[in-house]
Amino acid sequence: MTGTPLHLAVALDGAGWHPAAWRAEGARPGELLTAAYWADLVTEAERGLLDFVTLEDPLGLQSAAFHRPDERTDQVRGSLDAVLLAAHLAPLTTHIGLVPTTNVTHTEPFHLAIGIATLDHASKGRAGWRPQISARAADAALFGRRTTPQLTEEDVRDPELIAARLRPLFAEAADVVEVARRLWDSWEDDAEIRDAATGRFIDRDKLHHIDFEGTYFSVKGPSITPRPPQGRPVVTSLAHASTPYEFAAGGSDLVYVTPHDHAGAEAILAQVGEAVERIGRNEREWPLKKFADLLVFLDDEPGAAARRKSRLDELNGGELASDAEIFTGTPGDLADLLLSWRTAGLDGFRLRPGTLPHDLAAITRGLVPELQRRGVFRTAYDATTLRGHLGLRRPDSRYAHRHDRPSAVPSA
Repeated sequence: MTGTPLHLAVALDGAGWHPAAWRAEGARPGELLTAAYWADLVTEAERGLLDFVTLEDPLGLQSAAFHRPDERTDQVRGSLDAVLLAAHLAPLTTHIGLVPTTNVTHTEPFHLAIGIATLDHASKGRAGWRPQISARAADAALFGRRTTPQLTEEDVRDPELIAARLRPLFAEAADVVEVARRLWDSWEDDAEIRDAATGRFIDRDKLHHIDFEGTYFSVKGPSITPRPPQGRPVVTSLAHASTPYEFAAGGSDLVYVTPHDHAGAEAILAQVGEAVERIGRNEREWPLKKFADLLVFLDDEPGAAARRKSRLDELNGGELASDAEIFTGTPGDLADLLLSWRTAGLDGFRLRPGTLPHDLAAITRGLVPELQRRGVFRTAYDATTLRGHLGLRRPDSRYAHRHDRPSAVPSA
């Protein structure tokens, strides 16, 4: 491989990202809620040497509309818990990163932090996390503890308008991420002694209260889960506008953006850079990786992918719409596009397969070999952790070497 490696991830969701994908030839709709189905997908992704997979996790039932539920019965509804699913997949894989999505609006940050930390232990350092706000008023009704504003059709047509409406939810999400990071640090790396001869299991001076006091909640800590193998699992976020760009700049290790051409990629990355500058983040010390999302249909025969998508559009009763650019073509065509867009300053790409398992296999068995032939993608894994795949250093605990104060855990 020559030069800086290209990073590739896939976003797995149900039968694929087309709403009619479950009706496609080769789909496995009867297995969508089985562990074996997901194991097959993730092992195929690992076969292709991909950096990581993301697992979607809607809080309520999926919907054709972003901001409200619908009554459609001709699309996939229902899903498995992404963190639990990732924990199941961890021992079935050896190298690929596992990045579940979790809701942070209606879920306790302490539970989220220990869940992702546990996944990092189960995978031996391959966990990531995509915190996601819940913008739908109907989702709040599932819990009954709070309300969230009902978004309108006008709101969802303008990314900046919707981001402004949801700014308080993003502020709360930023606190959730900060709490998780502190909890991951609350056990120092060598806090566990495990010396049966002396009867000392932990060094109490190396467990720390985090004492977080915020607008939305307070968390004292420490965590109940020892420090994750990566120190801090990789935090990722999807961003479309200024507020989520700031959220990514303030707390993410990697951001997914959704340009529709090379010029769009340059413009979005400039906005992300401005957000990084406003936040005051030092990218030399803490780089922010930038991935572009693409929804892809791939076939070796020219024109076949477009025809396949067209048939699915007919089944769905309308043309596919997406926040991300929709690509139809051959693996070679997609390789050309990725390498062109990369020059805008992107570190990698997260590909959303239009149908599963067809388009995932086309990525791993068509696109990856093409990129390898061009010398821009790995031919073997050279790291064992997700941070290692992405070239991110393992951070030290912020509480390390602070032993000049009383023990963080009181004596029994």
